[in-house]
Amino acid sequence: MSTLFDAITGGDEDAVVRALRAGADPEATDDGETALYRAAVADEPGIVRLLLAAGADPGRASGPEGGDLPLCGAACGGHAETVRALLAAGAGVDQEEEFGFTALAWAVRLGHAEVVRALLAAGAAPDRVGPDGLEPLAAAARRGSAACVRALLDGGARGAEGALREARRWIGVDVAAELRRGLVAGNGGGETYEAVVRRVREDGGVTVVVELLREDGRPGRGDERQTGHAAVATLLEVALGLRVPHEELAARALRRGDPELDDWTTAVDALAGRADEETFVAAAAWCADRDPLRRALGARVLGTLPGFAASAVPVLRSVAVEAGEPAREPVLSVVTALGACGDPAAVPELLAAADHPDPEVRRAVAGALAGLVPAGHLEAFGVLLELSRDGDARVRDWAVLALAELPDDTPLVREALAERLADPDPETAAEAARGLAIRQDPRAVDALAAVLADGDPDGAPRETALAALEFVRDARVRTRLEWTAPRRR
Repeated sequence: MSTLFDAITGGDEDAVVRALRAGADPEATDDGETALYRAAVADEPGIVRLLLAAGADPGRASGPEGGDLPLCGAACGGHAETVRALLAAGAGVDQEEEFGFTALAWAVRLGHAEVVRALLAAGAAPDRVGPDGLEPLAAAARRGSAACVRALLDGGARGAEGALREARRWIGVDVAAELRRGLVAGNGGGETYEAVVRRVREDGGVTVVVELLREDGRPGRGDERQTGHAAVATLLEVALGLRVPHEELAARALRRGDPELDDWTTAVDALAGRADEETFVAAAAWCADRDPLRRALGARVLGTLPGFAASAVPVLRSVAVEAGEPAREPVLSVVTALGACGDPAAVPELLAAADHPDPEVRRAVAGALAGLVPAGHLEAFGVLLELSRDGDARVRDWAVLALAELPDDTPLVREALAERLADPDPETAAEAARGLAIRQDPRAVDALAAVLADGDPDGAPRETALAALEFVRDARVRTRLEWTAPRRR
């Protein structure tokens, strides 16, 4: 049995198979902990499946007190594939372990949205009250996990009003200070040397982790919480049909000042979803603000506001002219918005941003130009050619895609595409082959064959190459390429 547990600890599936064939009991325990529980907590889905196939009971409790379930252990760790393996083997989706916790209760309180979705898809009760008296939606709101709130709302969870009150209570709170106070109060008078705070960017937001250290530096008690409470409030308000003032949503988006965070993107989505003149006027006013981030917010809203593209483009073009800062924003947001509007009139402003020092801006420029450049636009071709030689692979990929989408079929365009067939980035090379296939260039055939034979069978380059086959007119050649299987490595 020690051989089986050693194999689980080492993550060695072959050794697990050998141990089981040698007679190891799949229901074996080590200090009261079952083999299945240990594999589930260690996030070893392959080993979990082996133990289940050998007869391990997915619903058997584990641990010294006999109160820990494999499904709950996997959910605590956010191990979605392991959770799905246990559910497929018949683990009780709402089975309670010690202290009344279910897998969903753990996943929600620890912010594991993918696990939440897997459990809800398997039939977990979306409104089951946890041992702390909170419904899942309220627990997710307290946690500050916008992703978990989205999953629960999609799964039919109720209790949005109470969850909204919880989310609003946490907006603007110093999460680190609040967690530290709670840890110190719950420390039972024990001495602590210091509190250490870490901020981890993950799951569309920032997770604050606080640990109380002992005098020798060893960690003692700890707690963590996500900081997406503003995004959670916005999601719940939309679900409840509440119309929050524009400025309040803007304040939520700008509080952390990062367009990539949920607080920002959720506010933009909520504003764009209104699709009305009042929102257009507010966003246009933000585009004229002195604050670069407020201009960026206005641009993002205008770029996603349905039905207002024609009116948005002149406003966005004026922001682009004014935005000469080397900083990423508001240039990135303006470029992204102009691309979303799809008006060729914006090509000059897009070209002007193509030499921006931030590669993300250059990538956005290439993406915005795809399908937008009029025929015979030599300046745009020259810019895309330079971007296709960029040091950043993502910039090259999007630039080659834009070259492929040009309406021109000239020797210059073909040679620009052929130049990227040997690009070290597989997706860029695949896009170049697709562009040549669109133009019926014979060099496309061998290039597509190489991508299909050597690429990842589930990767984007292969998908691009398969999509390009519709442009191969010779039926025999097309059939041969369709049957080209990836080589094993």
